[in-house]
Amino acid sequence: MAAPSWRGARLVQSVLRVWQVGPHVARERVIPFSSLLGFQRRCVSCVAGSAFSGPRLASASRSNGQGSALDHFLGFSQPDSSVTPCVPAVSMNRDEQNVLLVHHPDMPENSRVLRVVLLGAPNAGKSTLSNQLLGRKVFPVSRKVHTTRCQALGVITEKETQVILLDTPGIISPGKQKRHHLELSLLEDPWKSMESADLVVVLVDVSDKWTRNQLSPQLLRCLTKFSQIPSVLVMNKVDCLKQKSVLLELTAALTEGVVNGKKLKMRQAFHSHPGTHCPSPAVKDPNTQSVGNPQRIGWPHFKEIFMLSALSQEDVKTLKQYLLTQAQPGPWEYHSAVLTSQTPEEICANIIREKLLEHLPQEVPYNVQQKTAVWEEGPGGELVIQQKLLVPKESYVKLLIGPKGHLISQIAQEAGRDLMDIFLCDVDIRLSVKLLK
Repeated sequence: MAAPSWRGARLVQSVLRVWQVGPHVARERVIPFSSLLGFQRRCVSCVAGSAFSGPRLASASRSNGQGSALDHFLGFSQPDSSVTPCVPAVSMNRDEQNVLLVHHPDMPENSRVLRVVLLGAPNAGKSTLSNQLLGRKVFPVSRKVHTTRCQALGVITEKETQVILLDTPGIISPGKQKRHHLELSLLEDPWKSMESADLVVVLVDVSDKWTRNQLSPQLLRCLTKFSQIPSVLVMNKVDCLKQKSVLLELTAALTEGVVNGKKLKMRQAFHSHPGTHCPSPAVKDPNTQSVGNPQRIGWPHFKEIFMLSALSQEDVKTLKQYLLTQAQPGPWEYHSAVLTSQTPEEICANIIREKLLEHLPQEVPYNVQQKTAVWEEGPGGELVIQQKLLVPKESYVKLLIGPKGHLISQIAQEAGRDLMDIFLCDVDIRLSVKLLK
């Protein structure tokens, strides 16, 4: 199988435009919408970074600029985005983010909307896929399970269509939740998300030999309870498979040989090029198995099948276009400048936790408590963050700091870079480690 043409390299823009929040605003509890007009606009460009901060940005004053989220929000003229839609940034200020969330959507007369729930086993790639669909990383991603701890919401707005993505934790059993002392949200959020869904995307990691051959009983129960909601199957990480024949076998098992109400012919189900979806047969009324069959390992009610790598832009674009076409006439729920419903502090905490999961072994990162001590604008307009990492054992303290402080420095640097890309501003992040008493 041909390797995906895109390997995750980020498009680095030499000039970024953001809004600078003045110190007087940071002291106010609520920002009136009219006061947003008084924000000072600036342009920033990327330069080198220091050990404990994100990449440094050199600011230059400019009276006018285009392309920022608030430019769009406040009605300033926008550059032509017919080829590549502009992805809004997330405000580093909680009050400003709240203004965007509660403001009336700027929808056109022919607005369309779709609420999509992403379901799958832990570590199937739901957050990676969500970030790629959004065009900006706002959800944490890690190779370890349970990176997403609660439901997170992302918003795609293109022309007259708005797609709302609900990135849920991996579906687990009640026994596993109790055995590993996991948050109740890991158990409940996927089910709650289904109550408002228009479409369900079921994600399966085909590179995982232990879970790829069947849908989990918990996932099947969820699909059965909400069987009236259309669903599609996304077979992720197909670039990791060396034998194409495996996809044929998995397709037959996960769909029980039925797609869109008709028995599936394998030559219809398989495409040699990832990223293209399998055209569903015409809808008929075959005698498929009962929805409540307890022996079921697949789901014969998928409307479509997609085979892709979530790291491939072209593959994800195919799925994104499908989602946009499935939207139905209806009012938008959010302003077009909204990218996520998360607060800036939540995004920051999740990104730091992602780095902890990536760099710390075994159960250690799951025992780290995070406490934000400082969140403010610095003298140069940068976002200054100080967060305390609280651990229960002395050995964890030494492990987290690393030799000569290199590990904690690396975590801060990586988190700072990600947050800069999310907020489109300079980020100075400082982490400290303390022993819980």
